[in-house]
Amino acid sequence: MKKETAIFAGGCFWCMVKPFDTQPGIISVISGYTGGHVPNPTYEQVCTGTTGHTEAVKITYDADVFSYKQLVEIYWQVADPTDATGQFQDRGDSYRPVIYYANEEQKEIAESEKKALAESGQFDEPIVTQILPAKEFYVAEDYHQDFYKKNPERFEMEERGGRGEFIEKHSK
Repeated sequence: MKKETAIFAGGCFWCMVKPFDTQPGIISVISGYTGGHVPNPTYEQVCTGTTGHTEAVKITYDADVFSYKQLVEIYWQVADPTDATGQFQDRGDSYRPVIYYANEEQKEIAESEKKALAESGQFDEPIVTQILPAKEFYVAEDYHQDFYKKNPERFEMEERGGRGEFIEKHSK
């Protein structure tokens, strides 16, 4: 097994778990915070928009089964790459779309895939998703983990905020 990690921010982390969690070779998908300047932030702190963190998911996967490129392709289907100020009904800096790379290979793949997406004509607006080096990842409070499994009704309500339609439209 070739165990690797990927970190993506694409709005509310509750809605970013399931699309990855259900793929082959995925070991875990953890909700958390990254990219900011406050150590060990709480959900309440991140929600203020003053910590610099995004809500993100850290995906541990078997790269022999599922590639980083495949993860990035799923990311483009579940996070709106044209919206720099949030995602769907979630607005603010902590919800901005970011691909956090762990190494040069991930950076090259993310940039190549972003360029290909921009050239595809799939979106009328510019692709604004940031590609940044990974920083410390802080695991979110337990009640945020596996939210789609623990709170299916609330999860479905969140999906109806626009992400569900986006996924349907942009899934391959």
